[in-house]
Amino acid sequence: MLEEFRRFIINKKTVHDKFIPYFLRWVECCYNFCDVPFKEQISDIQRLEFLTHFARNHEDWQVRQAEEALKLYKYFLTGGNSEDNCGKAAASPEWQKCEEDTRIVLRRKHLAINTEKAYVAWLRSFTSFVGSKTPDQISTDDVQQFLSYLAVERKVSTATQNQALNALVFVYRNVMKKELEEHELDAVKAAYKRRLPVVLARDEIQKIFGHMSGNNLTMAMLIYGCGLRLSECLSLRIKDVDIERGMIIVRAGKGDKDRRTVLPESLKLKLAEQIKSARAFYDQDRTREIAGVFLPGALERKYPNAGKEWPWFWLFPARALSVDPRTTLVRRHHIHPGSLQKAFKTAVDAADVNRQASVHTLRHSFATHLLENGYDIRTIQELLGHSNLQTTMIYTHVACKNILGV
Repeated sequence: MLEEFRRFIINKKTVHDKFIPYFLRWVECCYNFCDVPFKEQISDIQRLEFLTHFARNHEDWQVRQAEEALKLYKYFLTGGNSEDNCGKAAASPEWQKCEEDTRIVLRRKHLAINTEKAYVAWLRSFTSFVGSKTPDQISTDDVQQFLSYLAVERKVSTATQNQALNALVFVYRNVMKKELEEHELDAVKAAYKRRLPVVLARDEIQKIFGHMSGNNLTMAMLIYGCGLRLSECLSLRIKDVDIERGMIIVRAGKGDKDRRTVLPESLKLKLAEQIKSARAFYDQDRTREIAGVFLPGALERKYPNAGKEWPWFWLFPARALSVDPRTTLVRRHHIHPGSLQKAFKTAVDAADVNRQASVHTLRHSFATHLLENGYDIRTIQELLGHSNLQTTMIYTHVACKNILGV
């Protein structure tokens, strides 16, 4: 049985070759300790008793490795071939109602539209994975198997697996009204791989900007000059730009946090022109009596006419009107993110930049170039809006020189 498990690990490529003998050894030690045949699954109590005994004579990293080996062996014993189930649509009335209820709860809690899309997508993937099971028949084991499937079969990253876990826990607790503690989930963890961000040189950025024009150029320069995320740049409103003080207010950024960041002198003239361009769209909408722009939270109910006021208008409005996915109102939204992403990719190819660069690379470059210029890491953390300093510290690994010039 252990030989089959070894072939399974090699085939799935979930464990580095040098660690495979240790995984086999820890599983063997556990089953000998519990005196259970290798074809049977051990209980959670037996696994805990073994790990407690195992920790007395082994290092912490060995205990964690043994625990991961037992999780992988559990997935192996349950079949490890659930890949065939995923992808088959299970659009039963029960799951359709569950999806509708999930959307209602998400909107009642005022979660972002991107969060809603991600959670619903994971719910659909989970629905396809469990096949003919209904929501009432779902158990913790099904969630464990799905998370293990993501790690073993689909090779997702740690962040992707955590997002899937958050989505399922949300549905389990808030829609199905069942208790599910995260510590009860013994799924195989996705392999954590630390990746350094891609950073463009200053001359490469100028080459890319040379192949861009119009709104796309202004937005790209704003993201690089202010260290904004793509969504933060697109959702800027007229009142958030203070040209005289050289400051931009980012409202409801990642984690629903507000922050201030710098506005470069070289962008003030471009932003003044952009405000004039946005004013033309605003006047056009008021003449045609179009519904006001989207307002966050309960502001639309508290101030019904605020969406029609100039300070709340988008800094980068879309040329065409669109339908609000939540209220079905026809109104003007900001520019679609795909527009800038496509233009930036075209500019990168035209500039002959041999890097896997995206719009978010400009934000990485902003932080790295500030660090290379001698600015302290705490200031950069505030400008980027990072909650944890360790997140900002990643840029010290890609800077050409640090503050000390070493």
